[in-house]
Amino acid sequence: MSEMHTIVIFGASGDLTHRKLIPSLYDLFRKGRLPERFRIVGVARSEYTNEAFRSYVESGVKEFAKSTYDPDTWQNFAPLIEYFQGDLTAPEEMQTIDEALRELEKGEPGNRIYYLAIGPQLYEKAIANLGVAGMVQEMTPDAGWRRVVIEKPFGHDLASAQALNQAIHQVLDESQIYRIDHYLGKETVQNLLVFRFANSLYEPVWNRNYIDHVQITVAETVDVSQRANFYDSVGVVRDMMQNHMMQLFSLVAAEPPSSFDAEAIRNEKAKVFSAIRPIKPEDVGESTVRGQYRQYRDTKGVAPGSITPTYAAIRFYVDNWRWQGVPFYMRSGKALAAKDTEISIFFKRPPHVMFPMKPGSKPAPNRLSICIQPDEGIHFSFQAKVPDTAAEMRSVEMLFHYQDTFGAQSIPEAYERLLLDVIKGDASLFTRSDAIELSWRLVDPIIQGWESPNAPPLYFYESGTWGPSEADRLIAHNGYHWTHGCGHSSEG
Repeated sequence: MSEMHTIVIFGASGDLTHRKLIPSLYDLFRKGRLPERFRIVGVARSEYTNEAFRSYVESGVKEFAKSTYDPDTWQNFAPLIEYFQGDLTAPEEMQTIDEALRELEKGEPGNRIYYLAIGPQLYEKAIANLGVAGMVQEMTPDAGWRRVVIEKPFGHDLASAQALNQAIHQVLDESQIYRIDHYLGKETVQNLLVFRFANSLYEPVWNRNYIDHVQITVAETVDVSQRANFYDSVGVVRDMMQNHMMQLFSLVAAEPPSSFDAEAIRNEKAKVFSAIRPIKPEDVGESTVRGQYRQYRDTKGVAPGSITPTYAAIRFYVDNWRWQGVPFYMRSGKALAAKDTEISIFFKRPPHVMFPMKPGSKPAPNRLSICIQPDEGIHFSFQAKVPDTAAEMRSVEMLFHYQDTFGAQSIPEAYERLLLDVIKGDASLFTRSDAIELSWRLVDPIIQGWESPNAPPLYFYESGTWGPSEADRLIAHNGYHWTHGCGHSSEG
């Protein structure tokens, strides 16, 4: 008989459970990818009966599941969902929840996943109480494995991240901790590893000898809206760059791992973070640009005169053999001209061009763009001769789109892949404690420099643009500029 798997979601009455977790589990159920015997248990302080909770999450499945809602499938899925009212910050209530889970398991050895879909201020208390209640102990006669999923943000700075890691490690082994970053669950992000290491064409030129620079862009058209209270205490670097974008950075720059093993992959990513040259607080004016869209301070929940950046552009260097001297540019912002997440690799221009060109002009470089959202795919640009001309050149593109090749429903929700990996015990796409701390070591000095008495200016930009014009000067070397290789018009 197969073991029972219990997926316990703390904070089950919240938006994450409604929009992402239950719809993703439903999609996995429809595909037959969940364990033979499993149960989903929602825990929150809200008053729900089992039927009321099932009705609540059913509405989320109807609206947000990737697959089409099927009443027959739901009738089979719904009875596997239970709800317990409880407060995870109260040790005695956690003990009661454990007793209820044991009743559901009927004395059989079972595996459990605890998903903390709760506010980050509750992480430490929740995990401590899981430990006090004996709910995370493994290798006992009546227990299988125990895994805990933690959402971002993981800390507010290096000191808080270190303190949180220390507190968690007093209760859990690192192998039990799954720090989730949904960006790593995206098919296009995972494809970056396959693209690099399963094809022999690009890896020989994936280095300083052939690559001029790398651009990583995460642009959003939305403003802070209802998130103003949270966002004003965080800003764009903590919200997007320290986690999502640094993870993308590491996948581009990592050395080939020895195997497709979680620790081998995570070791190479940690090496990248260790090799990135820190930007000193006094040097942030040379290597960064921060901006704020003009209407930001008028938003309810934003402090008067707030200097919280809603846009940032940063130039990093990686001090190792492969990448020495190659700039990596990252930019992200709210209220920009288009929704766009992409990684663009710019190759060096030819050393000599024999074809006639206008004085002062240069051929456009070859560009490889990994398009993560919303136009999932890969674009490669190269020079081609314009027909019926002597030698006039123009950039053309070779395109691969997931939807065209694999179908409109080919890309699952990121949480679907990540939840399945937690069940399997595959931590490849989850962040390890050392990587968390190393990434904070890189962004902390930038934030400190922006908050110092000698801080560089905060530049304002209009909503619907590509951010402050000062960011163009950061990248303006050898005729390069910010670009969009995934279907948007270029700047500059």
